[in-house]
Amino acid sequence: MKIVVIGGTGLIGSKLVEILDEAGHEPLAASPDTGVDAISGEGLAEAFEGAQVVVDVANAPVWDDAAVLKFFQTATRNVLAAEAGAGVSHHVALSIVGADGLPDSGYLRAKVAQEEAVKAGAIPYTIVRATQFFEFIGRIADSATDGGTVRLPPVLFQPEAAEDVSATLADVATKPPVNGIVELGGPERFRFDELVRRFLEAHNDPREVVGDVHARYYGTELDDHSLTTGSGARVAPTRFEDWLRQSVAV
Repeated sequence: MKIVVIGGTGLIGSKLVEILDEAGHEPLAASPDTGVDAISGEGLAEAFEGAQVVVDVANAPVWDDAAVLKFFQTATRNVLAAEAGAGVSHHVALSIVGADGLPDSGYLRAKVAQEEAVKAGAIPYTIVRATQFFEFIGRIADSATDGGTVRLPPVLFQPEAAEDVSATLADVATKPPVNGIVELGGPERFRFDELVRRFLEAHNDPREVVGDVHARYYGTELDDHSLTTGSGARVAPTRFEDWLRQSVAV
């Protein structure tokens, strides 16, 4: 089966391409690096020729509210139009757990706009909403740092390994579309500040992590379940300590 991966050279996309290739499919990594630009539309028609499935895991290069909204709306519109022209039968989009419950975040508003465009399109679809990745914990700490202090809300946090997200996307892509949402979260729930503290300690990072109920997460305040999955969600297998041990060893 030919499966095109938009954003196929990034963290999730490159792992997804590898998994699909090992399973005997014909994955195509589509990104500006490979001559496919979802914003301009360049290369989409050629990439989609003969494809049965397209998986969109591309991320916006900038996070300014207006720019990120324009990116997801434009890219999704162009991808869906090219899919219709090529006869693609399944569109898979990667989104974020809880995106529609945090409207104060410009980035999450943009992801919801992407979801709505997919739902309104003519291509059968599956939206995979994932929780945050272990691999981004360091970046989250950096974004929440003020001087030598990291301020984070002590809400529940259910992250997962990027490889598990890619594996779920591969499974979804090779199954019929559900025309709905599939949620995926990690196997454990932690307090956000506690987990980041453990991550920094494992990397000998001296920054102090402070729990602050008003600390914002990419522009929005969180409640206790903003970053966790609901009932019926898929559960990723990799536990945090196992992933952390490997990441520190690398």
